[in-house]
Amino acid sequence: MHHSNALNRLDRLPISRFHKATLLAVSFAYFFEFADINTFATTAPKLIHVWGITVDQVAYVTSLSFVGMFIGSVVAGGLADRWGRKRTLVWTTVFFGLFSFASVFSWDLVSLGVFRILTSAGLSAMTVVAVIYVNEMYPSKVRGKFQAYAIVVGICGTPATNLIASAVVPLSDWSWRLVYLWGSLGLLLVLFTRRLKESPRWHESRGEYDRADAVLREIETRVSAETGPLPEPAPPVVETASTKAPLKLLLQRKYLMPTLLLTVLWVTQTIGFFGYSSWAPTLLAKEGFSVEKSVFYVALTTVGAPLGSYLASLVTDRFERKWCLAGFGTVIALCGLLYGLTFNPVLIVVFGFLVNMFERGYTALGYAYSPELFDTRSRSLGTGVSYGLGRLSNAAGPLIVAALYNTSGYRSVFFFIAGTWLVGAVVLAVFGPLTRGGARSAPGTGPRAGDSPDEGPGTADGQASRSVRKTPSSS
Repeated sequence: MHHSNALNRLDRLPISRFHKATLLAVSFAYFFEFADINTFATTAPKLIHVWGITVDQVAYVTSLSFVGMFIGSVVAGGLADRWGRKRTLVWTTVFFGLFSFASVFSWDLVSLGVFRILTSAGLSAMTVVAVIYVNEMYPSKVRGKFQAYAIVVGICGTPATNLIASAVVPLSDWSWRLVYLWGSLGLLLVLFTRRLKESPRWHESRGEYDRADAVLREIETRVSAETGPLPEPAPPVVETASTKAPLKLLLQRKYLMPTLLLTVLWVTQTIGFFGYSSWAPTLLAKEGFSVEKSVFYVALTTVGAPLGSYLASLVTDRFERKWCLAGFGTVIALCGLLYGLTFNPVLIVVFGFLVNMFERGYTALGYAYSPELFDTRSRSLGTGVSYGLGRLSNAAGPLIVAALYNTSGYRSVFFFIAGTWLVGAVVLAVFGPLTRGGARSAPGTGPRAGDSPDEGPGTADGQASRSVRKTPSSS
């Protein structure tokens, strides 16, 4: 067999129970990723009281957690290329679940900090692999929508955690530990293992055409049994297999430009998002609101998160993703600034609701947009490195927030965060390539959308050329 034609065979599949079962499993992983990612933020106000820690110590733990996220993201890219998307998705989820469970038994800030760093590494690794997995398993015309659908379900973990924390944290001096127990339930992803299939496109990228074909035949049999005979796929685009993408690959111009662009996207998203979510409970408590009220207000604002992901699902495959991202980023900056300029509880909840709604829509759009800027060979590496650098940037973010708060006050924090979002929106608007079939908007970043999906980055691979031709492996 010369080529398994994975892209075109997956692209012509109608949505079926197979796709819905895969969506359920990925959504479950996302749910506990989002549930676990803010557990320290929701317990920090209580720990200030119980353990006597300071805002600066909260900042250091939060910063080191993002170092863990960077390591997890970069390692995940390599593991996903070596072990496969499915296996890496399961094991990274198990990893963060185990260390979240260990956090239940932490005895001081140092032990909790170590457990949170390791948990954060697993959380970020799982996210990178899940983004790649969805990108490679769904038809190109709906992959953005299903990426958003997974976030719609997954993002419910954020308000769930905040509401649980608002109920259990005030109960006693030890009940904050239950929040970490809740976050560890991502371990149950192992129950979905049999329903997940390895990415045929990963097998294909390694030259394992027989294995890719076996997975494709199994999927096609299940789908055709449900929906009837399948249409013939378009002819394959044949490329030379490559088993490993070295880090220096990203220094090539066609890979460097999208890597830099996505690094800006994830740096500004990370600092902007975690500036709100990680610090809002603590800063509100420091400004005179009780711990119970600050956690409760923040919990109410996160109810808007699933709506934002659903909004993204409505626009992601209808409009150019770069313009959606730029628009969402601008709205977040405005609403976030208004959030920081008021101490009225109603306005705090309203503007916080809008911030969470559009931010989670932005995240869903970013998850769909990022892997589209790379070909199959570089997708895992490029997505992991750019996402990881974004997370690493927030090692400095909490320290900047703490310094601004201590020197210039509460409102200066929100001017800084709003400015960060605006920078990201402008960079995307000016330099972001198009991915839905139009001409590219970023010079020097590869062929325009509509070319072969595996010839270079920046292509919307659902728009692949339908003629059989050979392309050399990138090197």
